[in-house]
Amino acid sequence: MLRDDIICALSTPQGVGALAIVRISGANSSALLTPYFVSKRAKNAGLESHRAYFGDYSIHDEHIDEVLVTYFEEGKSFTGEESFEISCHGSPYIIGRIMESLLNAGARLADPGEYTMRAFMNGKLDLAQAEAVADLIHAENKTMHDVALRQLKGGLSNEISLFREDLVHFASLIELELDFSEEDVEFASRAQLLKMLHSLQGKVGTLIDSFKYGNAIKKGIATAILGAPNAGKSTLLNALLGEDRAIVSSIAGTTRDTVEDTFNYGGLTYRLIDTAGIRDTEDYVEQIGIQKAFEQAEKADVIFYLIDATAPEEDLEQRIAHLEQSAPQAELFLCINKSDQAEASTILKRLEASKRQIFMIAAKTKDGLADLLTALKEATAWTSHGASQTIVTNARHADALRRTSLALAKSIEAVELSIPGDLLAQDLRLALDGLGEITGTISTDDLLANIFSKFCIGK
Repeated sequence: MLRDDIICALSTPQGVGALAIVRISGANSSALLTPYFVSKRAKNAGLESHRAYFGDYSIHDEHIDEVLVTYFEEGKSFTGEESFEISCHGSPYIIGRIMESLLNAGARLADPGEYTMRAFMNGKLDLAQAEAVADLIHAENKTMHDVALRQLKGGLSNEISLFREDLVHFASLIELELDFSEEDVEFASRAQLLKMLHSLQGKVGTLIDSFKYGNAIKKGIATAILGAPNAGKSTLLNALLGEDRAIVSSIAGTTRDTVEDTFNYGGLTYRLIDTAGIRDTEDYVEQIGIQKAFEQAEKADVIFYLIDATAPEEDLEQRIAHLEQSAPQAELFLCINKSDQAEASTILKRLEASKRQIFMIAAKTKDGLADLLTALKEATAWTSHGASQTIVTNARHADALRRTSLALAKSIEAVELSIPGDLLAQDLRLALDGLGEITGTISTDDLLANIFSKFCIGK
């Protein structure tokens, strides 16, 4: 799958900018660059890895730009190949001319993620670390940045390697027993094997459970805004986002479909979901929107239920009880909105039985939102699980770990029931394969193509 040709790509965003970086990687790429780049320092002393050289970039005696070229020798670069990074001015003309010259000299445009793929294929990164590169690039908050950086440094990979070491040790002893099956010898202590399998299953289970946190950190903590029509749901969405993202109107039923957007607070990303107002209606389209509102509540991590202080619902208690039953996984905040327009003591008395946090807010003027956000951060403190511990953020990793856990369970059963060694060995191999898929010890061309195709060109 790995090609040994020279690749090039623009690694900075397209468009006009102060500077741009063009990357070149491949065996003997210095020969490709030499006709265009002239540097007195490089000419006198030769190229030394991890040093930058100032000089002129010219094409057929046409001076294109003054550039800074950083050289990385084979084995010491990101890809593991001889590589260069050309820093030039961010003019589309300059970038175009440099790219054109490299392509004419024999390089080709890199595929999406090809630099990282080459790093993986050349042993500079394992597959989990390679995927962490993409996560680091797309990190939108401090927590996601910290988790991705930890994985890039080998946090998850190191744990998986330790798991595999224990499994490989016992699996090899079981395989050895099969080679000496006629002599009826036992090289692997079944008691020690069983102890190791139970311990390993617990550790794998912890990583599987961490995917709840990782998924929320990566995609944003799902925060659904529910309530009756005109309770101020869209106004609250706009206030939290700091922009007019949703249409605000006094006409009931204005929001008929969900409106989503994200905002960062306290180092975390929250995915706000504005929903249709909940009420009895004969409008078919609005009914669909209300159904979607309940579906979002059932998937949410947090629910802001807005109550209009000027017109609370007659069946308010029943609606809150329904939410508590249908969305038990969510942290439910009761927000009495428009509290600056009406007295809310009657509503507060009606809510006494709910035992939920209640907030007096005015979304239009943003009064009370500071307290609401503080409580939101405290309620989602479980996401800090990922900042200092190994956490799974990738669905592919979670799936591989689930299959590993299933194979471990079958291995435990095989040991406890004294099932023949050949069947036990098969279950142990399946557990090893599941762990190997995470780091790339076990991989296929289709899997690699799918992973790296999601990267940007130039990375």
